[in-house]
Order: sequence, then structure tokens, then C-alpha cells
Amino acid sequence: VAHIKGKKSHEIVQKGLELLTNLTHRGATGYDPKLGDGAGLLMQMPDAFMRKEAAKLGIELPAAGQYAVGNVFLPQTAKNREACEALFTTIVAEENQTLLGWRDVPVDNSNIAQAARDVEPTMRQVFISSTVADQNVFERKLFVIRKRIEHAVRALELQDNAAFYMPSLSSRTIVYKGMLLANEVGIYYQDLNDESIVSALALVHQRFSTNTFPAWDLAHPFRMIAHNGEINTVQGNVNWMAARHEAMRSTVIGEDLEKLWPLIAEGQSDSACFDNCLELLVAGGYSLPHAMMMLIPEAWSGNPLMDEERRAFYEYHAALMEPWDGPAAVAFTDGRMVGATLDRNGLRPARYLVTDDDIVMMASEMGVLTFPQEKIVKKWRLQPGKMLLIDMEQGRIIDDAEVKSQLATAKPYKQWIEKSRYFLSDMPKVDGHLELAADLLDTQQAFGYTQEDIKFILQPMIQNGEEGSGSMGNDAALPVLSAKPKVLYNYFKQLFAQVTNPPIDPIREELVMSLITFIGPKPNLLGVDETTPPMRLEASQPVLMLDELEQLKAIATLTQNQYKSLVLDITYPAVQGKAGMAAAVASITKAASDAVQNGFNILILSDRNVSADRVAIPALLACSATHEHLVKAGLRTSTGLVVDTGS
Repeated sequence: VAHIKGKKSHEIVQKGLELLTNLTHRGATGYDPKLGDGAGLLMQMPDAFMRKEAAKLGIELPAAGQYAVGNVFLPQTAKNREACEALFTTIVAEENQTLLGWRDVPVDNSNIAQAARDVEPTMRQVFISSTVADQNVFERKLFVIRKRIEHAVRALELQDNAAFYMPSLSSRTIVYKGMLLANEVGIYYQDLNDESIVSALALVHQRFSTNTFPAWDLAHPFRMIAHNGEINTVQGNVNWMAARHEAMRSTVIGEDLEKLWPLIAEGQSDSACFDNCLELLVAGGYSLPHAMMMLIPEAWSGNPLMDEERRAFYEYHAALMEPWDGPAAVAFTDGRMVGATLDRNGLRPARYLVTDDDIVMMASEMGVLTFPQEKIVKKWRLQPGKMLLIDMEQGRIIDDAEVKSQLATAKPYKQWIEKSRYFLSDMPKVDGHLELAADLLDTQQAFGYTQEDIKFILQPMIQNGEEGSGSMGNDAALPVLSAKPKVLYNYFKQLFAQVTNPPIDPIREELVMSLITFIGPKPNLLGVDETTPPMRLEASQPVLMLDELEQLKAIATLTQNQYKSLVLDITYPAVQGKAGMAAAVASITKAASDAVQNGFNILILSDRNVSADRVAIPALLACSATHEHLVKAGLRTSTGLVVDTGS
């Protein structure tokens, strides 16, 4: 709930808490009805309240925007708390800011569940004053300070019932949250009932945890977002963020960029990972709506109604950042603007209303706050891929079309793409002669094909152009328990989100699914000032045809040496037996990093040489080992990996 004109009041905070209480049925509780999955509230920094509280402690705060208040979850034991607080003193000083002091946050835990109380952190607030005039620079410094402290505390490996965590550290916003029921937030945090706690926005969330267990630190809102849904691609997103680490450069963050890593800590929820990534993009110079459009793009590739400028914007950014995909309604704020966006399939509800006295309320359903009907000027829902944005500094709602056309026309994305793009399908065909080194049956057996694979999986695909369907269930022994040798792929299972999502495929859902694949190096994610876009090679789908493979082998000729490819043989002499595989994998990874350093930006891992004398390393193993090796060497984003395999 927010005031469009940015008018701060205690009423907005109270409305936020009321809205939260009315969302109780959306959350979950544990075996104890008092044990909530987590709830919280994010609001603007209440300057008058903070001044009053700081004065009681003898702390004089500088002007609004020149100081930050951080809510901190500290360990339960005094020794561990002191260790954490000492890190604040050291790191804040090292980053040339001034630590003004600490305040104990008054809490009432008399009504929370015993299980939540057992792991309840000590709640304190830290005051930090700025030594720079520009508030944006100060915010970036605070981000660096927070990440450094998080890394340093993790390195201490403290043994404590309560985990250290910083819900927020900012000069613009503050987050009150915990492992609470929705109606407990305003009772537990006594600050929230003080009349001088004022804000023009309140972002609230009641959690129903799906992919992680409830915890104090995993309650929403996070520093910039509250999220309803799942990010099904989170593992891939996190891995790619790690892969970009070494190659990432930022003119805005500069030397401090290295201090932020590891950007995404282990064991976080999908929403927490998303929030970390959004923070990096905003700190790196992207505006908040721009960053959200990169992370959760609307369906652009198959949409004939989208204007060319906007399509070019999405296509340009598709090479920079893969979408964080899945059913999601995400509300976001940086304290100056507040908004929400919906995934491109529209798989989560989000409805909003606007009143004649400039109040906007958005929630997963109507009725969570009641307004007299005559005051309501607009009621609507957020549509798939669309964004609702309220800029409180401008004092207006900026609609989806305006915010996106502004961003799409800010740079000549269309010209850049046309100048830098190669389509594999548009390139001239290359004559190539592919043959097997051994006969067909021997080759099939070498790759572990069974009669069932050919009869039930491959045959229907070849004859009818469709996947063979079968009933649920599989009575074969798990590979790890089986007496028979199994191919490496069978040891893995696909990890699905635990919540029901409709099945979506690129044939029936052509409008919202794109199979476009980029082959080759990835551009610098934080190159916001980029004026010479890097080259991009696009294929229409991730599974390549044999003639496309031949094109990739001859890509240097076809692209005037913009791209150079190298085939790496992933077979090794059979006489070396199973003992030889580890050395063979090591030599492939070494050859891959040498090739990248020599300017090859497409590597083709091929087991075509498999024969009576040569054994293929499982392609899954060769590919993952090469990927991991290049990530560690900081070279992964400088090359593309293509796998040519019989398995």
C-alpha cells in the first residue's frame, strides 16, 4: 500500500499491518498454530522516529539521507554478539563511513511459538553516518559494507541457535520481519505502533515456504522485494551469476565489486537469491524497472504485437542475463519508487486499486483492505509480463507502456542488434562428411543404448514426430543400487519446484516460450555504459542439426574470424581402462582453458571418435568438468560450449 504523491503518514504503516493480518490465510503454520512461516514489513526510513530514539542514546543523527539504520539479527550468546559487532566497527571504518552506535529494538515475544523463540535472534539497530554527499554513492557503500560483514561473520563459523542476518541496511528503507504470524508483526516489533513511525509505502508479505524451511532470515520482504511464487530456474541462475564473477566489470561500483563476492550465499531461498541479484544490478547502475525487466522479461520472441523497439530491448538483454523464470508476482521498491511485476505466463494473482485520495493498494487478492466504493477510481489486475510502477518523487503512476517505451528507446538497441547479430540459420551451408568410426550396433552399445530406448523412446519420435507416452512409475532399480551398469544420465533426476505449476511446452505455448539459444561468449552484465555491443551468435533452439554443427566447425570463415571454434576430442585410449578417465578429463579441461586463452570462443566437445580402441568419457561428465574448470579459471563467459555426442 502506498501514497502516490509520497505523503508519509503513520496511517500507511497501520494499513500495511492490517493488510498483512488479512493475508493470514495465504501463509502457513507449523505443527504449532503460533509457528508462522514468516511475515514482515518494509517501509521508508522514519526519520523523526529514528532521531528521537537516537537522541535517547546520546547519538546525534545527520540530515535525512546522510545516515543509515540497519536492522540486525544477532546471535543469542553475548560472546558471539560481541564478535559480530566488532566486525561492524572494523569494516565500517575500513569503508570510510562512521559508526554512530547501537540501539536495542524493543520486542514482545510473549505470544510467539516456542520453536520460533528457541532460534530467535537478538534484535538490534546500527546507526551509520555517511562521509559522501551523494546518497546513491552512500547506498552502494552500504551494500558493500553489508556484504563484507556477511562474509566475515560466515568465516567465523559461530555456533549459535540464532543465525546472524541483516534484514536491511539502508538510508532509504528499513525492514521489520521475522518467523512470525501475520498478525504478530505489529505486536512483536513495538516500534511499529509509535505514532512517529511514518512512511509513504508499506510492502508486506506473509510467507508460505515451499523450497526451503521457515527461518527468521528467510521471511519476506527482503531488501528490495517481496515475492509470491517460485523461481524454477534458480539453480541455473545462481550458477551463471557465479560463472560471470571473474569477467564482470563495473564503472559505477569500481574496485568494490570484488568485495561483493560470493554474491549469493549457500542455502538461501529462491527469493533471497533473486533479491541479491537485483541489488547488484541496481548498485551497478541499472534503474529499478530496468533491472526488473531484465530479470523477469515479458514474452517477446513469439509476440507479433510487440513494438520493434521493445522487442529489441528484450533481445539485447537476453544475451546479458537469462530470465529468472517461474510463476511469480514480485513487488519491489527502493524507497523512492514502488512497483510490481508478473511473470510472462501470469501464473500468480495480483490485483490493485487506486483511490481518489492517491492511495494505491496491490495484493494477491481484493478485500484485504476495504475502501468506500465511492473513493475508488480504478480497479484492475496485473496482466502477464506487465509492470505497475509508482514513482513517489514524481508523484504519479507510470503505466507499463510508458516505463517500457522509455527504457526501450533510451539506447539504439535495434541498430546494435542488427549490427552485431549472426543467425546460424541464415548462414550458408557447409559441406561436411560425418561418419562413425565403428559400425552402428557397436556404437549404440558403447553409448549404453538398450532395446527399450530404441523401441519406446526413439522409434515414436522418428515415426510420429512426438514423444512416446507411458504410464507413471518406473520399477527399474535406482542406478546407485542396480547390479547392471547404467549410463551416467540415469544417476540424475530433474529437480522440480514442489508446488503445482501447469505443464508448459514450446509447441502448445509458443507465445510465451522461446527456444532461442546464444552460442559463444557472454557480454559484461554490468556494462551499463556499453556503446559497442559485443557480437552475438543465435541458434533457433538448443538442439542443433548436423548441418548446423558443420557450420559451427567452419564458423571462423563464415563470420570473418569474429568467432573461432575448436573441436576437443572427449574419447581416450581404451587400453587405459577406467583408471585413465580422470587423467583424460583433466587433459580436456586443460585443453579447454588453453583454447579460450588462445582466442577460441566456441568449444565443441565431441565423442565422434569412439571405436574399438577409444572409449568416450560420458558427455555429461566432460561438459560439466569443462564448465566448472572454466568457471574457476574465470574464462567461462569468454566461450560457448557445444556438445556433439552419441549418448
